[in-house]
Amino acid sequence: MERSERLNQELIFLSYKNSFHVNDLITAFNISKRTALRDIQSLEQLGLTFYVEPGRYGSYKLTKRQLWVPVLLNIQEINALFFAIKALSLLSATPFEKSYTTIYQKLMATLPLAEQQKVTRLQEVVNYYTIPNLDGPKLLRPLLSAILDETVVALQLKTSKKPQPFQLFDLLFRNGVWFVSGVNLTTQHWEIIRCDKVTTLTTTERPAQLSYEALKQRQATYDQQHHNIDYRCKLTPRGREIVQRNHYANMQLKRIDGQDYLYGGYNQDEYDYMIQYLLSLGTNVQILEPQSLQTGYLAAIDKIKAMYN
Repeated sequence: MERSERLNQELIFLSYKNSFHVNDLITAFNISKRTALRDIQSLEQLGLTFYVEPGRYGSYKLTKRQLWVPVLLNIQEINALFFAIKALSLLSATPFEKSYTTIYQKLMATLPLAEQQKVTRLQEVVNYYTIPNLDGPKLLRPLLSAILDETVVALQLKTSKKPQPFQLFDLLFRNGVWFVSGVNLTTQHWEIIRCDKVTTLTTTERPAQLSYEALKQRQATYDQQHHNIDYRCKLTPRGREIVQRNHYANMQLKRIDGQDYLYGGYNQDEYDYMIQYLLSLGTNVQILEPQSLQTGYLAAIDKIKAMYN
């Protein structure tokens, strides 16, 4: 481990303590006493404040623990941060009301000129593609606030006649679309809603009925019970690659005797979507079970063929 990285890890290690001994660093980082003492001097220069408690069993007492201490990042970690910001900036909507361009510029300004040039060069030669927002939701920020504050909100959906009370659990961005999930307190059903289908959000005075852990358990129960129709498909190597890039929680991959299989469960209301997903695999999938899914898949292919007759 390089010294700069070790100092960073030591800062994190000590941030959870009120005091420490030299032997704590020696044991945790497998370093000599001489190295530990030198590191302590460097940590003080980096902003870690402490005083020495004298005596045979004396220790270093940390002070001003409420203050931030600088975190040292190597060039690989710096580039990881910049690429994460770049990925977020490609989304037209996020729950965070911040300018990622401004954040990018502020972080860049903290780097020495030589490091700025390295970051710029690496960003020019390493590129990746991500799917931008397809739905353009307007209420991501208040949805996130409702989740974090554990408040009950009334959501007016395009498909409902009147607002419904919800206790929300999480936000999910997938394939260009934002979703929010939680419990409809009127029906007590777990629901997954496209965020662009939410037209208004109103905070209510109703107390929260479920804790975070209870919501987490409700989600697990929903995933287990909702996807109650088992399916199994045979995949080509290309099909496995496609599924690995784009799959859902109800989908699992397994290799048996060199053959790849896709299996899991779905609900009847997801039947049409399952067929469309399997069609996207083209000639790289063969449905083994259930028969109803195979029948629907073949019927969809017949419709496609009829378009050219």
